Amino acid sequence: MAEGVVIACHTVDEWKQQIQISLESKKLVAVDFTASWCGPCRFMAPVFAELAKKFTDIIFLKVDVDELESVSQEWKVEAMPTFIFIKEGIEVDRLVGANKDALPKKVELLAAI
Repeated sequence: MAEGVVIACHTVDEWKQQIQISLESKKLVAVDFTASWCGPCRFMAPVFAELAKKFTDIIFLKVDVDELESVSQEWKVEAMPTFIFIKEGIEVDRLVGANKDALPKKVELLAAI
């Protein structure tokens, strides 16, 4: 498993595989629900990537809402970017919008659980 990088999920199978890995490892998952046409998403991508390098015990995933529409609907993503934090298959927190100050604070807080 890659540590310190953001793993892009391009298929539902890849998504399910990553969630399965997180269930087995009991690791926190941070998911960036993004879209190629979304300016604020592009603004947040480097912030998310830096967090992945810093918090190597968290699984960082990226999901394009247009590519994996069913996953986005399943997690009720309505705006981009949406960052969802999942622990043992359950959403523990979410952050909607491009807030480059709030995202690191939330990751740091959730890394402790």
